Amino acid sequence: MGKRSGWRRWKLTVLERLWLKAATIGASLVLAVFISIVLLLVLSRSAPETFLASLHSEEIRFAIGLSLKTSIASTTLCILVAIPAAYALARYDFFGKRAASTLFDMPLALPPLVAGVGLLLFFGTSPLGRWLSEVGLVFVFTPLGIVIAQFFVNVPFMLRVMRSTFEGISPRYEHVAKTLGCTDAQAIWRVTLPMASNGLLAGSVITWSKGIGEFGAVLMLAGATRMRTETLPTSLFLNMSCGKLDEAISAATMLILISVVSLYIFERRVGGLRL
Repeated sequence: MGKRSGWRRWKLTVLERLWLKAATIGASLVLAVFISIVLLLVLSRSAPETFLASLHSEEIRFAIGLSLKTSIASTTLCILVAIPAAYALARYDFFGKRAASTLFDMPLALPPLVAGVGLLLFFGTSPLGRWLSEVGLVFVFTPLGIVIAQFFVNVPFMLRVMRSTFEGISPRYEHVAKTLGCTDAQAIWRVTLPMASNGLLAGSVITWSKGIGEFGAVLMLAGATRMRTETLPTSLFLNMSCGKLDEAISAATMLILISVVSLYIFERRVGGLRL
């Protein structure tokens, strides 16, 4: 009897494990199929010749150009700000570190529209915002507003990637470099940053991809003016609103292709990095 009961328990355990494995894999496959269908419906909505013809339109070319310029500018800002901030969070303990870390993550939790409203109030009504406008730095309803909106929403991504990257590099390498005559800054520049190159590249690509697809905050701060503040997401919104489906699908297709390439590069470089 003892052997039979033990055999039954073993069979139940095996069946339970198989059921759990099948259920979790099945859920993953269903989700993958659902996402694939949604993306394929967009990609297959227009014929290739229609997509290519839309790319030759002046409006779509303007939207692509403005998206590239603003996303590159905002990504550069994210890199310049995120590297020192991420290094400080990864290497030092200081008063207010936990609060600062929480604040840095707030743009991730905020709806982009709320972030855009806050930026609009800051640059449109605050004394600093009015002073910037007086000296020629106008952010409200201008391409500069697109850059700062992309930066505000997407800098946490760059910050998280670089913080994880720095935390994965032992400080001992910097200590060795300093024993060989490097200053603190030289040790970071010559040792730590080259070792963090994969994280820097991956973070830059994913931040650029997020920037080029940002819409909510951009809409609030820079508006949606054709041929002035019209990025690819804005073009998608405007053309869909006006019933120009081919142009809207072309913009959506471009955004999907950019996302696919960016995620591929990110996974190849630091696929195990936690965001």
